[in-house]
Amino acid sequence: MRTWTLTKYVWLSIFAAVVTIGLKGTAYFLTGSVGLLSDAMESVVNLVAAVVALAALTIASIPPDEDHAYGHSKAEYFSSGFEGALILLAAGSIAWTAIPRLVNPQPLEQVWIGLGISALAALVNLGVSRILLHAGRTYNSITLEANAHHLMTDVWTSAGVIVGVSAVVLSGWERLDPIIALVVAANILWTGTHLLRRSALGLLDTAIPPSEQDAIMQVLDQYRTRGVQYHALRTRQAGARKFISVHILVPGEWTVHRGHQLLEQLELDIKAALPGVQILTHLEPLETLTDWDDRGTPSSPWGG
Repeated sequence: MRTWTLTKYVWLSIFAAVVTIGLKGTAYFLTGSVGLLSDAMESVVNLVAAVVALAALTIASIPPDEDHAYGHSKAEYFSSGFEGALILLAAGSIAWTAIPRLVNPQPLEQVWIGLGISALAALVNLGVSRILLHAGRTYNSITLEANAHHLMTDVWTSAGVIVGVSAVVLSGWERLDPIIALVVAANILWTGTHLLRRSALGLLDTAIPPSEQDAIMQVLDQYRTRGVQYHALRTRQAGARKFISVHILVPGEWTVHRGHQLLEQLELDIKAALPGVQILTHLEPLETLTDWDDRGTPSSPWGG
């Protein structure tokens, strides 16, 4: 069900990319503006990125198997990383086409018609990006969020181009067209870099956000009043899935049955605080002060 829910949003993104390519391509052929050409090139990148996102979500939905016990959700990070790289490519392409126009500026034609078409394309991207961003946050999908941010860079590109081309017409300064295109390229360069960084952190098993770690520790701290301690708390996130491991220390005279019941209740409490999380707990006797955590370094049982 989640896969179908997410992929239908990606199909919406693909449809929007096809529509905006047609609109922006028409605007460029009418005006001859390098800014509008760059805008159209970015929409082509949007289409490729949306197709890659569709493939990533399909792979991420494959259930765990013998070779991938933790599932395939990290495929979403490859998609967002690829999309970040495409954004950088779009920024480079814009700069590549704009710089020659700084040296040899050219007059523009049928500008207002072209700008009207470009504005329509920007509105399409704006609407779809807001839908994708909301869906990405609702379903905790980095792929949809990356796609949404990519479309928003396209909106900013269109806005910058429209302003720049309008200023060219009003001022008669033809070099302003490529200058605006270069400014927009620098702006989307930042977005691409941010996506690449986030994808790399995900592939490196970065811990879940501090606010969510605090929620876990609040649950664990409630058990201290029952003579229970913990240590070696580890967290990581892979796409929409979150993983937690923790060592729980209980009095040595407890039976295995009592310790097991405690772990079952503790895991239920953590899942109530963070729905959908996967937890691995390890039971240890509280009296073993010379303990070792899972990184091979001495650890005290009296803290997280």
